[in-house]
Amino acid sequence: MAHEHKLEIFRGLIKFKSNTQKIWGVLIFLALVTAVEVVLGIIKPEPLMSYFLGMKLLNWIFILLTIVKAYYIAWDFMHLRDEVAPLRRVIVWTGVFLILYLTFILLKEGGYVFDVYHNGFIKNDF
Repeated sequence: MAHEHKLEIFRGLIKFKSNTQKIWGVLIFLALVTAVEVVLGIIKPEPLMSYFLGMKLLNWIFILLTIVKAYYIAWDFMHLRDEVAPLRRVIVWTGVFLILYLTFILLKEGGYVFDVYHNGFIKNDF
């Protein structure tokens, strides 16, 4: 019994005729997202250098684009789309919580390290 892979991306907005076309389509999409990241990293537009929730807006954009790329790599290249729903949920929600936790640690500890370098030694009284 052969299993048919879903030949679409963006929730069916773009459909492909074969697995090979789908692989190229996802690869082109990932390359475009990477190109946007590289261009933003080189140009560093001034409006994106303002701070939002303790971090530059440009960094938030990089985090968001990286999550989009990770999603499409796992969803299409690792065939997560074709797995049963409980397995997909376990993998996706674990990743979501890990990303949220790491972002929290980045903001909390990064701010402390910045203050240490900027203001000198800081002693926390627990």
